[in-house]
Amino acid sequence: MSVLDRVNSPKDLKKLNIDELNELCSDIREMMIKTVSNNGGHLSSNLGVVELTVALHKVFNSPNDQIVFDVGHQCYTHKILTERKDSFSTLRTEGGISGFTRPDESKHDIFSSGHSSTSISAALGLAKAKQLKGEKGKVIAIIGDGALTGGLAYEALNNSGNDNSNLIVILNDNNMSISKNVGSMAKNLTTIRTSSKYVTFKSRVQRALSKIPKIGVQISRTVTLINSKIRKKVYHATLFEDLGFRYYGPIDGHDISALLDVLTVAKAHTHSVFIHINTVKGKGYNPAEKNPTQFHGIGRFNIDTGEPNITSKSFSSSFGETMCKFAEKDSRICCITAAMAEGTGLCEFANKYPKRFFDVGIAEQHAVTFSGGLAKNGLIPVFAVYSTFLQRSYDQLVHDVAMQRLKVIFGIDRAGFVGEDGESHQGILDTAYLNSIIGLTVFAPSSYDELEAMFYQGVYKIDGAVAIRYPRGSQGIMPEDYIYNHNSYTVFGNTNSKNCIITYGIEFSQCYEAYKKCNDAFLIKLNKIKPIDSNILKCLDSCKNVFFFEEGIRTGGVGEIFGSMIAEEKLNVNYKLIAIDDEFVKQASVENQLKHYKLDSKSIYKIVNNNGESDG
Repeated sequence: MSVLDRVNSPKDLKKLNIDELNELCSDIREMMIKTVSNNGGHLSSNLGVVELTVALHKVFNSPNDQIVFDVGHQCYTHKILTERKDSFSTLRTEGGISGFTRPDESKHDIFSSGHSSTSISAALGLAKAKQLKGEKGKVIAIIGDGALTGGLAYEALNNSGNDNSNLIVILNDNNMSISKNVGSMAKNLTTIRTSSKYVTFKSRVQRALSKIPKIGVQISRTVTLINSKIRKKVYHATLFEDLGFRYYGPIDGHDISALLDVLTVAKAHTHSVFIHINTVKGKGYNPAEKNPTQFHGIGRFNIDTGEPNITSKSFSSSFGETMCKFAEKDSRICCITAAMAEGTGLCEFANKYPKRFFDVGIAEQHAVTFSGGLAKNGLIPVFAVYSTFLQRSYDQLVHDVAMQRLKVIFGIDRAGFVGEDGESHQGILDTAYLNSIIGLTVFAPSSYDELEAMFYQGVYKIDGAVAIRYPRGSQGIMPEDYIYNHNSYTVFGNTNSKNCIITYGIEFSQCYEAYKKCNDAFLIKLNKIKPIDSNILKCLDSCKNVFFFEEGIRTGGVGEIFGSMIAEEKLNVNYKLIAIDDEFVKQASVENQLKHYKLDSKSIYKIVNNNGESDG
């Protein structure tokens, strides 16, 4: 029986010795690699925090002690240790466990997280609530994997250091170059400072000094001040010390003994503590250690070789090719990413045009305003960003780009369903919130050729900011004779037909498949979805039923806007909008998500053929 077989909850860790804990870490890595190779997921970041997570559950008592994982994607070991070992094989599958922390999945998942840099803010709120209610227990925020490049993390650090709450912040530094390399003296002092004997001795001395009449308290304060200055000289940790934290580190994040020591000391503190640990991203799996970026978020892969099972062309790669093609001819074009160069297809651009490529870290708000500054001084900035992450910079979209009428191009990747990444990553909200931004033009290509052509329009034919939204993965079926003519919409079939099908973007492929089977219908593809060309309403004069299919949220979406245009013109048609109701989309394959929301070709055909009624 392996050690992992004996561990079914955090309580079982309390019985294990160091050797058994190290063996447990090996068992967990083996399970993790096997599952992610079958299901896809975030592998390298999770391989890096195995020892840390095991040590946390050894020292602390979850869920009384509350553990908050930043981004949430580095929680796989946590899930295995918190009564989900037997269901771990269902990771990121429909009806299975999530790839992120989910409070409705386990009492040990304290805070839901799918975006970066939120853990310290959430943890401080949790700690302060515990304090006000008189509840015992620590709150631990684990941040890293680039998340400390996000501004929200610094807002939280500024608010939490000089606080006597039971907050512990752990920086998982996997080669981020946050702080200076420290020498052997600092490492030796760290070993001393994390010794329980040292902490006990220090506490006794401080209590004794404080009891000396009149001068005791002042002596204690002076000693503390001198101690602080020495630590700053040795550790170069001025940022975290100046913010008011008790700083420990750097600690080897793969040394169980060292982790247990520092966490035990942190647990004894009544002041905010900051622990800096160094880890290797992808630890324990050679392909992931060699290429941690590729294995950060990966689909199914071959365990023996580390090679992904599918390497087909995608909208992301097509976008990257388009950027290189245009940048070659126009020196004003530059690209911005928020730590997602590979995910958004910009690696080749970064290599070819390094002076025109800007990776700003996980800082979408800064990326948008930075792009505005580039545009103001005559460049043509293109910010490539996932739909779900662009929503973090709504205020900057309004104030720092649209209101100033600046030419910024937004390449919105992963628009629509994204499948197994789950609720926090579905790109279903962007059309709704972009509809409210004055002066913004939004295109929705259905093919790679359209993506390139629409980018050309956005750069050279349209004033102001432009967004081009495209899906995850490959293009769908397109009519063989179709050529995009730069019109704002395209009509297929006879407009004298009874039924009209309308859609945009990647959903066009599903609608086109259904349209080919319909006897009395025509199809309209919106190419520009904001603003919608009002001339399109003339196409509806002779039809009876209009069906709008949208892979996005209903409220405020394109279909709702189009419905209001029909109502304002008082057109005598029956209008039906098929979109996502007021709910977050759960994890499943994109194919099953389309079926669930009746946006697949079979459901579309049935709805149109039955005059608006689906047979379920």
